[in-house]
Amino acid sequence: MQDKFKSSTVYQIYIKSFCDSNGDGIGDINGIRSKLPYIKSLGVKYIWVTPLFCSPMADNGYDVSDYRNINPMFGTMEDCEKMLSEADELGIGFMFDMVFNHTSDEHEWFRKALAGDPKYMDYYIFRDNPPEWSSVFGGSAWEFVPSLGKYYLHLFDPKQPDLNWDNPAVREELKDVVRFWKGKGVKGFRFDVLNLTSKPANLESLPSGAGASFCKDGPHIHEYIRELAEDSGITDMITVGEMSSTTLENCIRYSSPESHELSMCFNFHHLKVDYKDGGKWTLMPPDLNELRRIFSQWQEGMSKAGSWQALFWCNHDQPRIVSRFGDEGEYWKESAKMLATFVHLLRGTPYIYQGEELGMTNAHFTDISQYQDVESLNYYRIMRENGTSEADAIAVLGAKSRDNARTPMQWTSGHEAGFTAGKSWLSVTGNYTDINAEAEESDPDSILNYYRQLVQLRKDYAVISDGDVRFIETGNEKVIGYERRLNGERLVVLCNFSGNDEKVTGVDVKGKVLIGNYSGTHRMMKPYEVLAILEG
Repeated sequence: MQDKFKSSTVYQIYIKSFCDSNGDGIGDINGIRSKLPYIKSLGVKYIWVTPLFCSPMADNGYDVSDYRNINPMFGTMEDCEKMLSEADELGIGFMFDMVFNHTSDEHEWFRKALAGDPKYMDYYIFRDNPPEWSSVFGGSAWEFVPSLGKYYLHLFDPKQPDLNWDNPAVREELKDVVRFWKGKGVKGFRFDVLNLTSKPANLESLPSGAGASFCKDGPHIHEYIRELAEDSGITDMITVGEMSSTTLENCIRYSSPESHELSMCFNFHHLKVDYKDGGKWTLMPPDLNELRRIFSQWQEGMSKAGSWQALFWCNHDQPRIVSRFGDEGEYWKESAKMLATFVHLLRGTPYIYQGEELGMTNAHFTDISQYQDVESLNYYRIMRENGTSEADAIAVLGAKSRDNARTPMQWTSGHEAGFTAGKSWLSVTGNYTDINAEAEESDPDSILNYYRQLVQLRKDYAVISDGDVRFIETGNEKVIGYERRLNGERLVVLCNFSGNDEKVTGVDVKGKVLIGNYSGTHRMMKPYEVLAILEG
């Protein structure tokens, strides 16, 4: 199963912010269609698009009210079918984003549940006396329904009630949804917060705490995922599960070819190395020693087991990586290229999030009125209620808000960065006049053209797509190095995560430079330098 996509790269589209075709300020399906040649030019094999189904948009589409119909703000079913067909003609397959942990509270199933229909109440998780759990977005994870005298579980927003996967009828409904879109020509699936779907038994007896922490990798999760994959006929398609705070052992099993569950997993441990005391809504520099330890543990562990990882820095829920672990100033281009090389030459399938290939940065909003993300607004309120100053709260959002990833794609230096002829739903990042696709197309040294090289290298060199992986000592905590090996070939990758010159010791490598962002040697690395050297 893995062999079908080992040399492939996936491009992620956040549809609301990608390209607006009709001037209403919201990205849409026809906007995607207009940019398919651009995506083709990157050399990617798949496009993962965030949910485009009917939704009241309480969480920008991750609250689905109808799994089988297109949200009118994004287009029509005919538009969707044309998009799938046109991509297929270009040799690109679409991966649809399936939100199966929860629905919208406006889904017909939940409406019937609120009306007291016992069949549909059992589609969700209602309790009389639930434990005191907090939701991922802040506040209680339980919402009281006076007419029923019961509480329902929502690990995220109150408008996102969790489904009861222990009910076989729910699992059958979700399989039918997958079959429906597979029949439309969808070539793969991304499953949102999939490892939270199997809830623990005896919820009432569990202690207080963060609700999601009690639900990760639940008692029937592997059984349910395998059932979903096999019964809906997608075991030979590219599938990826978003795994919240999971373990290496579980991800090995999720993505093992013998398990028949998923092709690969997203895990997020490497994106918590700048969480002070484990808290997301805090500020601290990234812990590079911890970053190296996590990548070494997961890469080598997954490789030894024969399982597969999704490789990524960015997505619609993460701040821009060049702002987070790189440099927006003097070494913007160099750091963006280094960060890209680090993940693209690892073992797994790389994902490019829209604008990452341009080096897009965080939004740098200065006022809470500029934010729209429900999580950001909730935590701003919580920070202010807990005594955090407005300036400090805005500083935290400026580094950690999901809206940093959701600003419109920067296509040109013109009106609204070329995203829309109207007014964008979310403010464009102010540096779009310098950072945009049009400018980078004409620059042979651009980040965009560098990404194209990385995508092609994975196709050209089996040591990248198929080789094993081992992290190596560099004698410098600021320089992270690893090697890939296959059939007598050795690829050594050295990445300087610092804005200073850094000395490397103990690394013996001679060969040709496969790719790099300077013309240096591996003995003394320049600020944010990366070198990939091939031996054999």
